[in-house]
Amino acid sequence: MARLFDAYIMVDWSAASKPVTGANSIWIGILARDARLRMVFQAVNPDTRLKAREFLTDIIAKLHRRGDKVLLGFDFSLGFPAGTASTLGLDVSGHAPWQAMQAHLSTKMKEKPDNSNPRFAVAAGMNYAISKGPFPFWGAPKRDQVKTLSGTKGDFENGTLPEFRETENYLKAQKLGNPKSCWQLAYTGSVGSQTLTGIPHIKALRETIEGARLWPFETGFKPLDEESLTEISLLICEIYPSAIDVVPEAGEVVDRAQVRAIAHHYSDLDKTGRLAGYFAPPDSLEEGKIGSIEAEEGWILVK
Repeated sequence: MARLFDAYIMVDWSAASKPVTGANSIWIGILARDARLRMVFQAVNPDTRLKAREFLTDIIAKLHRRGDKVLLGFDFSLGFPAGTASTLGLDVSGHAPWQAMQAHLSTKMKEKPDNSNPRFAVAAGMNYAISKGPFPFWGAPKRDQVKTLSGTKGDFENGTLPEFRETENYLKAQKLGNPKSCWQLAYTGSVGSQTLTGIPHIKALRETIEGARLWPFETGFKPLDEESLTEISLLICEIYPSAIDVVPEAGEVVDRAQVRAIAHHYSDLDKTGRLAGYFAPPDSLEEGKIGSIEAEEGWILVK
């Protein structure tokens, strides 16, 4: 059975405010064929987000020149809970909510070469637009706390937006991990800051690389096959490395081990023909929720 993809690039993102390498920084893992057609893994550790995007653009261009179809995964939320864009006051009449959120964040989150970013100020501004108070984003360090951004979680039981997307609820129910909410900006396992800093780079890659598409927003939440990927050279998806067992090698940084393990995981699934089904909704998901997943929430590539 032919593979859907020829190369697998997995990214462990970081919202660090200064250049950093090693643990808790950006790690990019590439699993692709070498000159002898063997699948070989390599990892790079750029110290800023701008350098990471430049590297990704270059390596994907090289893979495309030799005809490789690429699966690119990022370990942060590519979408927000259903209703976020409209509650924020964004115009969703001419395009999907996920596109409105990408455009909004791209105008707010301006990257600088020194890796500094205004994520806490942006989150505080979005909270004001949504609730006029410290909801739904939370988890700012004391120096960044203001009237509309707190260090503690708000009242999601009575709030205007849910704490979790359907995909996080699914992972929890299946005991595949304990994913954090995209609203949580700091503390162990948080993904909110990575989401705010990462989505603008996703938008830039999508617009720069010919044949790039986002799953499931642009492909539909359904099984993918060779025919459905004919016009797609790069498929961008959301990953959750903690859903699989990861064993670091001697002296290996955990982040590097995670991108290595998840790249091999998807490659093995693809080799045996099982990856195609991962792009479809689980049987337990209510059919009525698929529309909001395709339009705004997104889904983690996991079964």
